[in-house]
Amino acid sequence: MAAQTYTPVEMLARLVAFDTTSRGSNLALIRFVQDYLKEHGVASTLTHDDGGAKANLFATLGSGTEGGIVLSGHTDVVPVDGQDWVTDPFTLVEKDGRLYGRGTTDMKGFLATALALVPDMVRARPKTPLHLALSYDEEVGCLGVPRLIEGVLAAGLRPRAVIVGEPTEMKVVDGHKGIFLFETVVTGREAHSSIAHTAVSAIFYAAELVTFLHRLAKEMRDRAKPETGFDPPYTTVHVGLINGGTANNIIPRRCAFLWEYRLLPGEPESEVIDRFEAFAAGLVPEMKAVADEAGIATRRLVMLPPLNPDPGSAAEQLALVLAGSNRTYKAPYGTEAGLFQGAGMATVVCGPGAVGQAHQPNEFVARSEIDACEAFLRRLVAHVATR
Repeated sequence: MAAQTYTPVEMLARLVAFDTTSRGSNLALIRFVQDYLKEHGVASTLTHDDGGAKANLFATLGSGTEGGIVLSGHTDVVPVDGQDWVTDPFTLVEKDGRLYGRGTTDMKGFLATALALVPDMVRARPKTPLHLALSYDEEVGCLGVPRLIEGVLAAGLRPRAVIVGEPTEMKVVDGHKGIFLFETVVTGREAHSSIAHTAVSAIFYAAELVTFLHRLAKEMRDRAKPETGFDPPYTTVHVGLINGGTANNIIPRRCAFLWEYRLLPGEPESEVIDRFEAFAAGLVPEMKAVADEAGIATRRLVMLPPLNPDPGSAAEQLALVLAGSNRTYKAPYGTEAGLFQGAGMATVVCGPGAVGQAHQPNEFVARSEIDACEAFLRRLVAHVATR
């Protein structure tokens, strides 16, 4: 029986049909891809999360350990809960040159196009290995990619270039900001509001901490570096969620808030958190003078390093040739690219779709973007077939 083949749009329909929202499993999609690759004579390896409900997939077309090219993308998508979708988000719908469905832009369009070209990759007998890397839980902090990278390095592979297919409208992005997300919990002491002097208000101290972060945000803005090409050209600081208290007449014992900073490449990675921790430490003695159990605790939830521009890198040179372009761009969002770069692999971001469509109701990717991605990857196949 002949192996199943798909056009990029047909493959995209298959991938969209798998509900791979990050809170659930991606194994159904991964098994589909693994079986599809096997039909074409391509072996793959899986690395699972601790619970075994999710997996990364890594496959190699061609032989050798040096000089390979990785095509990387995440399989998970963000939720559709509460969004006003006109169509079923897990059924691909084409209308007026647009392909609608959850993940079409972010980022199953890239994965579908790469997978659809697997038969061509096999026939090309690549002299330079092509690696397919599909990961889990990118949307909640790039949780799967570190294990995937560990497996790549443990296998002795040394790819010379990584292309992460996040939506860039097929422009070559050589730099993006890092994301550092934290939860801070302030613990005070409860009391009736009429005897506030016997208590420690967790909300009051949380407010001081949030105000300090606001001052830091303004300071970072004043240190803007327009020459970097980022928009905005500075590290941003943001408080996204705060929760505390139980009633108006109770001094609150607990207040917690989520906050982040998006780090401009080249800036000191730990400056914001170090200064925040120092300020918090200065508040604690005052709190403990009233209640010994009072305190402030901060834990890191996400640490996603920036992608640092690396002019002239192997990944940049290759991607620019494949894209038919002579310039690179910067992105304000984060991807797994910084993790690959941190592991010693030259990395760029380039994929179909506009980031403005990501995470939106009625998410779509333009069919012309899929066509452009297919042309890009076909040039890559021709490239590895000759060198």
